[in-house]
Amino acid sequence: MDTMNEFSDLTIGDWILSTDKKRIDERAVHRYLCEESYWAKGVPFSTVQRSITHSLCLGAYVEDGRMAGFGRMVTDQATFAYLCDVFVRHPYRGQGLSKLMMQYFCMMADKYGLRRFLLTTQDAHGLYQQFGFTTFPWPERLMSRKGVQY
Repeated sequence: MDTMNEFSDLTIGDWILSTDKKRIDERAVHRYLCEESYWAKGVPFSTVQRSITHSLCLGAYVEDGRMAGFGRMVTDQATFAYLCDVFVRHPYRGQGLSKLMMQYFCMMADKYGLRRFLLTTQDAHGLYQQFGFTTFPWPERLMSRKGVQY
């Protein structure tokens, strides 16, 4: 079984959560990341496509199939994952969708038995804390290398 597609679609109220990449509106994801996010301004469409291809993605949809939210997990599916590019589009904010998406991501992480699940955020600490995320316990150990600027 392809572990990248082993998770079932989940319908909760008016929302459909799906890991099926065929449903993802790549143009909408690119538009949000490139124009509205603070972390990926100017990202090329080809980069967004490649990131979707190589990640476990979660799309959130309304009944008619329109994409309401998105996020992706970069993972080895055994010990580690990095959660990134999580967003809910403006018309769908304030309705609990981000919490449903986080529940789904945490369920995936638990299913894999991950030892470490990381993310970075500038402004959504309160959301992520509700799902057990805390400040990295040893920030002096965490390092990064600056890459390409868009």
